[in-house]
Amino acid sequence: MRTLALTTATLAYDDLGPASAEPPLLFVHGHPFDRSMWRGQLTRFASRRSIAPDLRGYGASTGAVEGWSDLADDLVDLLDAVRVPRAVVVGLSMGGQIALDLAVRHPDRVAGLLLADTTAAAEPDVAGRRAAADRLLREGMDPYAVENLYRMVRPGSPEGVAEHVLAMMRETDPVGAAAAQRARADRPELRPALGALDVPTVVVVGADDAFTPVADARAIADAIPGAELVVIPGAAHMPNLEQPDAFDAALTHLLTRIP
Repeated sequence: MRTLALTTATLAYDDLGPASAEPPLLFVHGHPFDRSMWRGQLTRFASRRSIAPDLRGYGASTGAVEGWSDLADDLVDLLDAVRVPRAVVVGLSMGGQIALDLAVRHPDRVAGLLLADTTAAAEPDVAGRRAAADRLLREGMDPYAVENLYRMVRPGSPEGVAEHVLAMMRETDPVGAAAAQRARADRPELRPALGALDVPTVVVVGADDAFTPVADARAIADAIPGAELVVIPGAAHMPNLEQPDAFDAALTHLLTRIP
């Protein structure tokens, strides 16, 4: 693990693989997880440079975001620090929303996009999102983790997957998670900006995802020029863990489209 000191936070991250493999992969985890959700992909794509941070307030990273833009801007600071001009950005759920924000506001830093189980829409229930943040501070992570485990992953997922997901959720700092949830409540509407994105894009979604269903993924794929949609059977909200072979195949295909 490496660390990067920012003004109000410290980011923990992995930077693996040969520096000569361009463009690198940048993996962006979802809520309320950490960079360990990508360990299978970091192994599968070990021949390519891969960067996987814990977002501010998650995992081993410290601090808490003050606004939605902090999350993508932290990634820009990280890319600057590791001297990566452009990366193929892989984001799941909240990580996909951050990846889109990065691509819209910093298009020169993005060489390609894999957007998994996410949405480009603004928050449909601002009050509910803020109330959920308050609940995390009041009750801690355990009630949330137990209630949502089998919405994150399907019952009967491969051995160890549910245990890993539950552990990530339980170990997340509720202060950092609550801050990110409040920031998500204020995230902008990005659907009108999708048509201007000009990088190879693959949109992945678990067929049984109840958080961001197939219709949300199809709307993104239809709006980004040249984007491809991959629906993964036997997966809910975390296909990279539930069906890693299918997820990795989608990422491998994306990389064939990157100049």
